[in-house]
Amino acid sequence: MLADQLDYVIGVDPHRDAHAIGIVEVRTGVVVYEAAVSADSAGYTQALQLAEQHAPGRRAFAVEGTGSFRAGLTRFLADRGEQVFEVGRLRRERRSGGKTDALDAVRAARSVVGQTRPAMPRSNGAREALRALMAAREGAVVARTAALCQLRDLLVTTPEPLRSELRPLTRARLLARLSATRPDRRQDPELRGTHLALTALARRIQQLTSEERELAREIEQLTRVLAPQLLDQPGIGPLLAAQVVLAWSHHGRVASEAAFARLAGAAPIPASSGQTIRHRLDRSGDRKLNRTHYQIILTRRRTHPPTIAYIERRIQEGKTRREATRCLKRYLARNPYRLLEHGPPLTA
Repeated sequence: MLADQLDYVIGVDPHRDAHAIGIVEVRTGVVVYEAAVSADSAGYTQALQLAEQHAPGRRAFAVEGTGSFRAGLTRFLADRGEQVFEVGRLRRERRSGGKTDALDAVRAARSVVGQTRPAMPRSNGAREALRALMAAREGAVVARTAALCQLRDLLVTTPEPLRSELRPLTRARLLARLSATRPDRRQDPELRGTHLALTALARRIQQLTSEERELAREIEQLTRVLAPQLLDQPGIGPLLAAQVVLAWSHHGRVASEAAFARLAGAAPIPASSGQTIRHRLDRSGDRKLNRTHYQIILTRRRTHPPTIAYIERRIQEGKTRREATRCLKRYLARNPYRLLEHGPPLTA
């Protein structure tokens, strides 16, 4: 038990401008000290000084979440050799026991005392760089898709003869044609305005495409460093592997293979009735990870002979193709977890 290894736990409820701190003595559960510090370098230093003053000996910090507003404090403490645990949200306790920042800090501390394997905060360095790159790439892809939809809609109502000139072109030639031209000031106002809008959209699409490709190259390089064992698996490319790494995060965050399956929305749930015995998959969890698993399955169903043979065998046993796919999702939640959890630690 963690209670046998620590004398104090310092709970932290982080916010944008200030962090609430509650120091709890593990043996008695008594709140030793409460305070609030600013969410900056000076406040982080003050928090550590308070811990040294009121929690001498064996101690650990329990931070409610370690991303967003919590990232700075978590990084500061880890760099100074402090033990930090990640605490999930405590909404259920708040409903029955009130809600203040100080109470949340104390609850965060007490929530880890009785655990045997608290969640460790996610590592910084390459893993955080991967998260930032994936977020930026997703934004570029979404913006590019929106610009393509706008371009397609404008082409439908473009005045002649420009519409007849652009309609037969492929997408690549259309973008090249529009981005290389400039509307004539002597054109009809409607034609000139539409032409100018099309040109701006084409250049935007090309710029976003260039950004997406550059980010994808960086993501591939980082993924080959962080999890080369995933890239050796059939159907898993750099972008899909990166999403799996981000969901898994780091050693110790996900307690078990079953917990990772639930996180991926691939945990089988009984859904039987009468003579029908069946299971369905959990619809909660990380939907990006669930979508990643489905994309891997789509690739393997086309190109991976063992997967094709497995689906056919399940169908012969009486399962539908959909049920066979559910079984594959559960396997995909098992295999990457074992590769990551029992593989080498992520490099910083």
